[in-house]
Amino acid sequence: MLAIRMQRTGRKGHAMYRVVVQESHLTPTSGKVVALIGNYDPHAKNLTLNKEKAAFYLEHGAQPSDRAARLMQKDGLKLPDWVKLPTGKDGTIRHPEKRRATTPAVEPAPQVEVPVVATDEAEATPAPSEA
Repeated sequence: MLAIRMQRTGRKGHAMYRVVVQESHLTPTSGKVVALIGNYDPHAKNLTLNKEKAAFYLEHGAQPSDRAARLMQKDGLKLPDWVKLPTGKDGTIRHPEKRRATTPAVEPAPQVEVPVVATDEAEATPAPSEA
């Protein structure tokens, strides 16, 4: 069975992907691909896809991975009815009471003015002792 999947290329920390058609039992890094149908740059969000080749392999039963199916649909390729796109996340928060955004605002404590006692500078500084 054929699979349409992403094959990582590029250097460390700067991934680039090839969109390839490959036997599903092989790993994407094996290098044995049936066809190269496009490229994807996740940093610039650029997708170059040969739509005719992709449509041909989809019509003949190639199973797209979740990410590949999403990218092909975003690029305007009509997917067959049997391709099921993954549903989005439910977005529940585990402990909402611990988040800073949901805690009530605490009013700052009122500033208490401390009265300043006026002292004479001569009394405050000791006179130098002569020895």
